[in-house]
Amino acid sequence: MNTPAEFGRQKRYKWIRFIWVVYSLFFFLDPIQRHSLRSWIQFAIAYPIFLVLYFLPYVIRGWKQKALVAGMFVLGLVYVPINPSAIGIFVFAAAALPFCFASTTTVYLLIGLECVGILIQGLLLSIPAWAWGSAIFFTVIVGIANTAFAQERAANAKLLLAQEEVEHLAKVAERERIARDMHDVLGHTLSVIVLKAELAGKLVTRDPDRAAREMKDLEEIARRALTEVREAIRGYRSQGLLAEIERTQRTLDAAGVRLECDSAPPTLTAPEETVLSLILREAVTNIVRHAGATSCHLHFETEQNYHTLTVEDNGRGGVIREGNGLRGMRERVEAMGGKFLVDSEKGTRLTVGLPVIKLGQMLAGETVAS
Repeated sequence: MNTPAEFGRQKRYKWIRFIWVVYSLFFFLDPIQRHSLRSWIQFAIAYPIFLVLYFLPYVIRGWKQKALVAGMFVLGLVYVPINPSAIGIFVFAAAALPFCFASTTTVYLLIGLECVGILIQGLLLSIPAWAWGSAIFFTVIVGIANTAFAQERAANAKLLLAQEEVEHLAKVAERERIARDMHDVLGHTLSVIVLKAELAGKLVTRDPDRAAREMKDLEEIARRALTEVREAIRGYRSQGLLAEIERTQRTLDAAGVRLECDSAPPTLTAPEETVLSLILREAVTNIVRHAGATSCHLHFETEQNYHTLTVEDNGRGGVIREGNGLRGMRERVEAMGGKFLVDSEKGTRLTVGLPVIKLGQMLAGETVAS
């Protein structure tokens, strides 16, 4: 499908073809000077053929286009001996060549052959030297100029296609990002809402005060979910690992799962912290939904140029294939050049390693960005 910009260029090219055909008025000089009915009859036959051969290559592509341009050259060989003022036919043929052949070498070769043909015809038919000389001159000049113009036009077309492809890929990447973020955010939040609702339902008769507190928590979680959905659409930003660990504690407590964290999170960049926070959220959601675990262990470590997060539970394990959640986690980690491992033989052990970004690398990145 043509873009509005392409339609605009096509419209300009359409008017250009009508402007250049004005130079064919020189073809009238010889019939006017001869005052011969025969020359006008010959002109009345040749000129419409020239117009057809001139305009059709603009709308026909492939071998037919090339055949039409070759036909214009043949018309010049046949008609110029009768009407020397029509020697510009060769110039029109040379002007069309760059739009018929992609190879510049082929275009220049054909222009050269055309010039040889003009020279031979001029010498054999004793056409004045100024006539065939000027025809050769303008054939070369116009041919080279149109070759440059055709190359620029082709380059612009490729650039437009590349820009459209980049825009398309950007839209696809953004849709995938939103899909991952919506899965990570809503998957976790809805799981917590289900747990809170079940707990409130069990407590409503036994402990109404605690049930009321759980219902209050449900309201706050739902409001927070709305905020997180908006953040996911415009670009999610984590509140940090410490905030996520606190949220993890509350979620696991509601699910009856004990949380153990034996180390503090390392100092991370904002992108690293966002990725690990989202991965921790998704891992906890999977534990609550599928693991049937009673304990969860978190461990942070920095060694061998990697920041490592390990999330391990004592649940049923047995992860056979990656679902949307695990696949989204893997994509996030691999996009940062990290490592992502899942071991589910005994419970599930998730290990994520992100490469350490050193101060020198950060300063180099900032210098390049600036």
